[in-house]
Amino acid sequence: MAAAAGLAACVQLASAQDCTPKHKFTTIAPGTLTVAVTTYAPHSFMDQTGTMKGIDGDIAADFAKRECLTVKAVAVDPAAAIQYILSGQADITTGDWYRTAERAKVMSLSAPLYTDQMAIYSKEGFKQVADLQGKKVGTVQGYLWVADLKTMLGSSLKLYPNSVNMQQDLFAGRIQVAVDGYSTGVVAAQKGALKDVKVEIAAPDDRVKATKEAAQAAFPYSMKATDLGQALDADIAAMHQDGTIVKILKSYGLDGTAADTGDPRLVQ
Repeated sequence: MAAAAGLAACVQLASAQDCTPKHKFTTIAPGTLTVAVTTYAPHSFMDQTGTMKGIDGDIAADFAKRECLTVKAVAVDPAAAIQYILSGQADITTGDWYRTAERAKVMSLSAPLYTDQMAIYSKEGFKQVADLQGKKVGTVQGYLWVADLKTMLGSSLKLYPNSVNMQQDLFAGRIQVAVDGYSTGVVAAQKGALKDVKVEIAAPDDRVKATKEAAQAAFPYSMKATDLGQALDADIAAMHQDGTIVKILKSYGLDGTAADTGDPRLVQ
């Protein structure tokens, strides 16, 4: 990917007047939460007015509101987002970032926001991993389930660089079934892009770990920003408790079950 897709920045107000922050911490720019916003719907994107949106974006905006901060959203390429954190150009980044052991070596990760559920895309409405056997199956590179599906399906599994290319082959009949994130499918279905393809959350199966223990998404932030991290974790816990995160998930067409993250864990 290119270094940075753009620096189209916007200021999104967080009702700072007559506001008492829930916690005390510092940000890169005083009174402002600087967010590196990637484009990965429905998790993270900028709308036509330059406002940060998506599941992650709405959670970040709610955090800013609780802490009396103004949001400065900066549109960045996913390949550049982490560097924005490491170089001190952004406080957090949005985009369904997994809590992984490898990522945790170089930056801190907030408490879990939601889980990224594995889904099966098929005309038949398959829900079981066993339904994939004996069929030509496609999935996107980099997902947690890729290694397990390779072991299970061997040469019947085809890897794609992105969801768009995979869906094109699914519609053309070059593959019979696709495996992708559930949220991605919900957005595509809402736009009418999936035609007669059904999207179902994969039922738990011991052969594919991701069906039993989905990856947890988080906000990456600098290891130096300890106080920011404590505030993030406390407010995220409050958002889980008061139903804010479930409400945000449902506003993007999801059923809200992804908010049941379980205890924090790192993907090894």
